Amino acid sequence: MEANMKMRAKLTGYITEVKVIISHPMDTGRKKDDFGQLIPVHFIQLVTATLNDKPVLEMQWGTGISKNPYLTFRIKGAKVNDKIAVNWVDNLGKTGSGDILVMAS
Repeated sequence: MEANMKMRAKLTGYITEVKVIISHPMDTGRKKDDFGQLIPVHFIQLVTATLNDKPVLEMQWGTGISKNPYLTFRIKGAKVNDKIAVNWVDNLGKTGSGDILVMAS
């Protein structure tokens, strides 16, 4: 797992709850710096998640998402030690990724 993401995946019954925090500025392009200059727009555009390399989630984001976004989603059918991977791409072409193994609660 990279430093730009923190992840947790817990299996309870048949449902796995995945929690992700992504470190990203998510600038809207409307905020000004200390010198009164606009900070350029910089935000995550696409977030994808896979379970054992099979897609389970795809989201398109915009400037309405807050700094360091926190994401929670649930997956049916995962088992202990299955791999969940989350990847993102921002409007400047930067990427981030992380993966975690499902653990029992």
